[in-house]
Amino acid sequence: MSLKSVLSAVFIVGASPALAAFCSDTGGRYEEWKPQMAEEARAAGVGERGIAALMATSYSKATIGADRNQKSFKYSLEKFLQVRGADAIVSQGKSRKKKNADFYAALEAQYGVPAGVLIAIHGMETGFGSFMGDTNVVSAIATLTYDCRRSDFFRPHLIGALLLVDHGSISSKTVGAKHGELGHTQFLPGNALKYGVDGNGDGKIDFANITDALASTANYLRQKGWQPGLGYQEGQPNFAVIKEWNAATVYQQAIALMGARIDG
Repeated sequence: MSLKSVLSAVFIVGASPALAAFCSDTGGRYEEWKPQMAEEARAAGVGERGIAALMATSYSKATIGADRNQKSFKYSLEKFLQVRGADAIVSQGKSRKKKNADFYAALEAQYGVPAGVLIAIHGMETGFGSFMGDTNVVSAIATLTYDCRRSDFFRPHLIGALLLVDHGSISSKTVGAKHGELGHTQFLPGNALKYGVDGNGDGKIDFANITDALASTANYLRQKGWQPGLGYQEGQPNFAVIKEWNAATVYQQAIALMGARIDG
């Protein structure tokens, strides 16, 4: 069975109730949880390299702190745009689009997603790659799977991360954002595995490579239902697809507004 087939099976059937590891609201039982999660991961097709990466993880207090303190998503749109530096993202974004016009035109021709949307996401997520995270990816995803708040959401991404380790796409030492997101546009591991694209044709998918990352982002949006040539502001068809990228309303609105300014 292929890597993507394995992941698809994980997303579709989930964990067997008999194998499902417990969760906890504190880190006190994390070491006890890892062998249970390892059993579940093996049942999902994870090999020994992935299991070893899981067993090497540690409970990430930084990840839990970030997950429970996401204040910016409670801001008004105006405040959110100010805090996230929207004007600077738009200014830099226009420059990036002009300088790499053929690249963005090729992405739009292939996937139907305008440059403004991809550039706005890139700017919002990592400041155009200036900071892609400093937290161990596998530990972050494992911690969020162990934590009771959103275990079911993060479990497929943990299995995805372990499969990525199995196949050498990431290692047990790979770093990303506080929630385990990878690369220029901060893909969660399960999404990286499912929607990743080798944009530069070098035979591997590297989310730290800008071409692969943006091609993968465009592919993600297209696979989620992006309709080429249609609008992406609130009330327009493609705004629903932007919602697939991030669950926070202000974040969705910011991508749409900045994208329009960059494309304008």
